[in-house]
Amino acid sequence: MILSPLLHALADLTATEPRPEADATARALRAAAGTDFLQQAPSLLDAEIRAAARLPDAHPCARLIAEAQDFLPWQASPAAALQPAALAATKAVVTLLSPEGPIPALAFRFGLFYQAPGIYYPLHAHEAAETYTILSGNALWQAGDRRFPTAIAEPIHHPPNLPHAMRAGPDGFLAIWRWSGDISFDSYRMLPDDEA
Repeated sequence: MILSPLLHALADLTATEPRPEADATARALRAAAGTDFLQQAPSLLDAEIRAAARLPDAHPCARLIAEAQDFLPWQASPAAALQPAALAATKAVVTLLSPEGPIPALAFRFGLFYQAPGIYYPLHAHEAAETYTILSGNALWQAGDRRFPTAIAEPIHHPPNLPHAMRAGPDGFLAIWRWSGDISFDSYRMLPDDEA
């Protein structure tokens, strides 16, 4: 059960977000704790993800990700087709919970996210309510007109359609992400951004 400790730890962290959708996501993660994936081919960003997961100030969940790395299905973001190819190649996602699986969940999406050092993910928005929680590394975040540095284990919530962007720090960053509400990618859109 390689993924059990990771799924339980992610559930505990997700449950700290004070939203009913976070509680439902945490329950689904705990229920799936017996699930294991087959060994995966490494992501093109595998070395960078492993390095970010082992940063000295990383959250304990990041270390569990490093231990389970060979079994996590890292891939391009489901939104990659809507983004410039150069941007899509600098990010990787593991979708753990979603309508498509690998752990079925009809009402939300949940997974892991990695963004390479110094990369800027330009302004974008979508109908889904979204929460990121940084596990290692850091970023300068923009949510609407507000810009702020990230902190380990502090949830960053975006209500539906709030424009948001992030610039990874010198070590990149590893995070969890959660979508609720309208979780289809139909509304995902890149926005005009002078910084891009």
